[in-house]
Order: sequence, then C-alpha cells, then structure tokens
Amino acid sequence: MHKYFLTIDNGGTNTKVVICDELGHQLAAVAFPTKGLQPKPGYHELSLTDLWDKLGESTQKALAEAGLTGAQISGVATVGHGKGLYVLDLNHQPFMNGILSADSRAEELAEEFESRVHEIYSISHQHVMTSQAPVILRWLKDNQPNNYQQIGAILSNKDYIGYLLTGEVKQEIGDASGNNFVNLDLGHYDRKLFEFFGIPEMYDQMPPLIKATDQRGVISDQAAAKTGLVAGTPVFGGMFDIDACAIATGVLDDDKFSIIAGTWNMNIFPCDTMAPESSNLMNSIFPTGKNLVEASSPTSAGNLAIILRMLMTAETRDAEANGESIYDTLEQFLESTDAHYCQVLFYPFLYGSNSAPDAEGSFIGLRSTTTKSEMIRAVYEGIAFAHRYHIEQLMRATDKKPTVLRMSGGATNSKAWIQIFSDILKFPIEIVEATELGGLGGSIASAVGTGVYSSLEEASAKMSKVRQRFEPQFDQVKIYDEKYAQYVIFMDALKDSWKSFKKMQERIAEND
Repeated sequence: MHKYFLTIDNGGTNTKVVICDELGHQLAAVAFPTKGLQPKPGYHELSLTDLWDKLGESTQKALAEAGLTGAQISGVATVGHGKGLYVLDLNHQPFMNGILSADSRAEELAEEFESRVHEIYSISHQHVMTSQAPVILRWLKDNQPNNYQQIGAILSNKDYIGYLLTGEVKQEIGDASGNNFVNLDLGHYDRKLFEFFGIPEMYDQMPPLIKATDQRGVISDQAAAKTGLVAGTPVFGGMFDIDACAIATGVLDDDKFSIIAGTWNMNIFPCDTMAPESSNLMNSIFPTGKNLVEASSPTSAGNLAIILRMLMTAETRDAEANGESIYDTLEQFLESTDAHYCQVLFYPFLYGSNSAPDAEGSFIGLRSTTTKSEMIRAVYEGIAFAHRYHIEQLMRATDKKPTVLRMSGGATNSKAWIQIFSDILKFPIEIVEATELGGLGGSIASAVGTGVYSSLEEASAKMSKVRQRFEPQFDQVKIYDEKYAQYVIFMDALKDSWKSFKKMQERIAEND
C-alpha cells in the first residue's frame, strides 16, 4: 500500500501545498501567491490571518487534486523561507505580522553588527544579515518596544506553520542555526549570541529545538477542521527551504552543489568542515548532521519579474489576451539568441546585492541603439553572473570542485535559461523529475519520520531522480567568461560609491 505525504512549502513569492508518495511521485501541487505587505519602503510583511485561511483552502484543494482523503496522509511536514521573523505573544498567540526574508528595515543595525562579527563568529560561524531574526528583534526593541515586550515565542516561517497545524511551539535546528541563534559546535542556543545583539531577554523565549525528521506534534482538531487533514496525523520538523531543495535534488555531500534560482540566489553544499570568517560564507546545521556552507543574496530570478513589469507591460498583456504567458514568448527569444546577442551588463541588485550593502540594480552599456530585447537578455545573463560570483566563493572554501550542479527554483521552468546558467557557471547542470522540490524535501523528511526509510540519504536516493542534464557549450563559455570578467571589474569599481549615492538619494527624498 502506498504512503502519502503532504508538505506545506511557504516561500517568499509563492506558497504551495504538495503531496508526494513514498517513491517521490508528485500527486498534487496547489499554489497561491505569498501576499506580502509593504507598509513602508524596505518593510516586507505577511498577514498571518490571511496566510492561515489560504493554507486551509489550498490543503483541501491538494487533497482533492490527488484524489485522497485526509485519512490517507501518513505524515505532514513544513518547509519555509529562512531568515525573517515570526513571533507569538506571551500566551503563545499571534499578534503581529510575519516579517519576510526580503525585509531591509534593519539594514543599518546589520552593518554595525557585521563590523563586530569577529566577536561571535567562533560561536555561530555566521555573518550578520539584515533579515536575520536577532537583527530584526533588536530593531523592534529600539523602534517598536510595545511589540517587543509582548513577544513570548520566536519562530521561523515553517515553524510558525507547524504551530498552526499542531499548537506546539518548537523550532527546527537548521533554521535556528542559519539565523545566528545557535552555537554550531554544541548544537544549542547560546546566551552570548543574544547578548551580542542586545536582546538577552529573548533567550528565554526560544522554543525547544528539534530535528527535521523529529515529530513536532500531531494535527490538532482545529487544524483538521481548517485543512481537511485528520486530527492525530503526525507532523514532522521539516526544513529550511534551501535544505529541502538540496536533499530533494540529491545533494548530500560536497561532490555536488545545489543552486536555487528563485526569489533568492542560493548556492550551497554540505560538508564535514565549516567555512572560515574570511570567506564571507554562511554555515548552518544540515539535516543529515553535516555542516551546510552557503553563499546567498537576493539577486536571482525575482529581479526578472520586476524588470518585466517595468519593460514588458504591453507584451505581457498581449500574451495574456492570447491565452499565453510572456515566459513562453521569452523562451522562444532565448532559444533564438545567444551570448553574442547583447553587449549590455545587468546587475540584479533590485532587492539587495552580493557586493556592497547599498548597491542597487543597474544596466551598464546602454547606447542609443540598444533594444529592449538586449536589455531583457542581459537580465537573464546578469542573474546567472550573480550566481557565478557565489559559486566561485564556495569553490574557494573547499579543496575540490563539484562534478555537477543540481538546480532548482523558478528559473528551471526555462530550459534555455538553464543552458545559459551552464554556459556561465561552466559546469554541467542537472534537474530532477519533481517540479516542487520544497514539497519533495518535506516528503522525504516525513518518509524518514514515519519509518518508511531509515535515513535522509536512503530516502533521497529512492525519491529523487534526475530528469535532464545540460552541458556547457565551449563557444558560449568563451564569450561569457569575457563578459563576466568585465561584470566583476565594474562591480568592484562601484563598491565604494554606493553609500554616497544612497545618501544623495536620501537628501533628495527629504527635500520633497
């Protein structure tokens, strides 16, 4: 008899409810936009009431799409975006919006903490990022003390959803370890980290830590009524989305790297050692017990969606009127052009950068003869260049190169774009059969948690299968190497200029 596993995968752009069986076959996937709120510039929040309503509806739809009843689901797991902040009050009830990983309100605080990161790096083995929970908590303490004083529990995104499903307040260690909360050598919270961020009182508000395959609780009566699942169904710890994608694509050691081209530019590999402070890389605890080395920034496919809204409004409208997608049109365009087509460089820094904290999105090389089509191709290439920058960071942190890259994220919907990635990164790229990799990763955790498989390694080997492989094309590699060299030259040259540019923008805005 088949076993069926349901995963709720809450990403920064879309939230999905995915059902897979014990062989990794995907039976259903129902998605809805993660409807972010922007009450002020730089703020990216999420209505938690609206999220719970949508999750209930989508779970019922996923069960119907799979032709299953709630009683046939053997286990449930949650997967979610990392960083950001989700809190409960002193009575463990929701009281304020969730804060997404794209939030930048605490940017200045993060810069100040990062300037002193040597004080804690030997404990957390993490650099400081603007959207990490301790940074946002300190911002709340300084700017919204009434909200800060009400906090009774601190959760990550997927652990908040786990709370909605079970009523249990627990935090999976992978997320916590990637958020500057955990002593990576000892595997538990460390008071020194809370003291460093100036939030010592929050140490006592941290939930118990669990592993990805640990049972966090069972579906509550309230959640059963909301979702169509059956009360008592086990719910497992689940994973930070980059961990889920790595495991779902069979990346369990440093022989392969995982690249995720979605809202964020994520590039990771599990290994037995940690990256040093000088590498500027992040370390966290991987669900298998290995260390995960990460190079990331918000410089990936999310930039394409913004540029299309800026430049391709009419084309998008015309495609929709014909029952088509603008992405189908762009796929044909990419297939009919190559690295020779445009001489423009695009820097995908619309949400932030992987070079300087204040860097912003830019085109370099625009001329009177430049076409909109050249600019669009430059965006596709620029996003791949931003990934290459991180891949090279990762390779400097290890003694061996990967044999292959396993790719996931929204960019994998375009075969032509995957080929561009392969040509720019200069590695073979493989994609797996499953289309919803966060959902598959969660199902793998449930399959181990319920005892179908004895380990994540065994479950990944059984449930993840390669669908297609893309090889670098030498003639394209040669051109992209030259473009990338110039991309880095300009990026480095501008590094010290962005701060003064931002101050100029702020002065002008103040005088409006």
